[in-house]
Amino acid sequence: MDKAKVLFIIHLPPPIHGAAMMGKFISQSERLNSSFECNYINLQTSRKLTDTGKGIFSKFFRFIALYLKVIYQLLTSRNDLCYMTLNTKGAAFYKEMLIVFLLKLFRQKIVYHFHNKGVSDSPHRFIDSLLYKVAFKNTRSILTSKFLYSDIKRYVEAKDVYYCHNGIPTITHNTISVRNIPNNSKRPKIIFLSNMIKEKGVWVLLEACEILYMRNVDFECHFVGSWADIAEVELASCIKDKKLSNHITIHGQKIGEEKSSLLKESNIFTLPTLNDCFPLVLLEAMQYALPIVATNEGGIPEIVDNEVTGFLIPKQNSKELANKLEMLILDPEMCSEMGEQGKNRFDEKFTLDQFEINLENILKNCISS
Repeated sequence: MDKAKVLFIIHLPPPIHGAAMMGKFISQSERLNSSFECNYINLQTSRKLTDTGKGIFSKFFRFIALYLKVIYQLLTSRNDLCYMTLNTKGAAFYKEMLIVFLLKLFRQKIVYHFHNKGVSDSPHRFIDSLLYKVAFKNTRSILTSKFLYSDIKRYVEAKDVYYCHNGIPTITHNTISVRNIPNNSKRPKIIFLSNMIKEKGVWVLLEACEILYMRNVDFECHFVGSWADIAEVELASCIKDKKLSNHITIHGQKIGEEKSSLLKESNIFTLPTLNDCFPLVLLEAMQYALPIVATNEGGIPEIVDNEVTGFLIPKQNSKELANKLEMLILDPEMCSEMGEQGKNRFDEKFTLDQFEINLENILKNCISS
């Protein structure tokens, strides 16, 4: 029996972000590539995070090449399904709508997989509303969490939505042990691991660190991630101005063993993000048995079980962030227990194998229905 043909129009690294990493996992999946006849087209036109949202001339030529690749695939291959990781707003959405128009012109069966949100941000803009109606007509959608359905509810019926949690590869080297807050010889370590983007809550965490310092709470906080709309010199200057140089270390991007070592050596993970869907970095933290303090944003409540594997806090609330970090620092037993519960939750729900099985079943259902 011939395999069903699936055209994957997805984001692939570089640059590295959640959607690109999930695209990489899909393209390298033995399960998906053995179940379907797969073709892949990279939606990415930016090569660096600092390119995102900028009208760089080279991106125009990359998009023309992308558009021609899609036309070629549609002309030469009879697809049973087109899977697309469509952006939800802004210039990226308008650009990708040109590809959506092509898919609809060729009468393709389409399923979108969303790794960001923003459809509900502009409900009264006529052009956006019209484009969303066109995009979602006679299609299916995959969301990473039930908490995100409200974003597309205006245009998509519940029966046309599937849910598939993200998953990441499990660590096969070095057993991750549950750790306690260190004794007095070592300071407790907080880690923030994300691209250095304002909406990830960098400044909120910096304010929380200042509050902890003013309360005479001893700690280290490590900022780890690629520089984006926050420059290294800007963050370093703010740290110095707040007299936090002895408490905060900025590392820039770390990958592989360097990143792994930082996670192993840490005690608490935090992501006070202002805008997110289903951050993969929280899954990494859980795999390393780290309790999490994160904002009640997007699909994060599906990841962090509040007061069990960590704490959920309101957005833009540095005082509440400081309160929860202080609670974990001062209560080693709770810190250890939450980390252990988080590791168990990761093993039960968020492995890459589970993601691939769920996605395979969804794609088969889309093809057959």
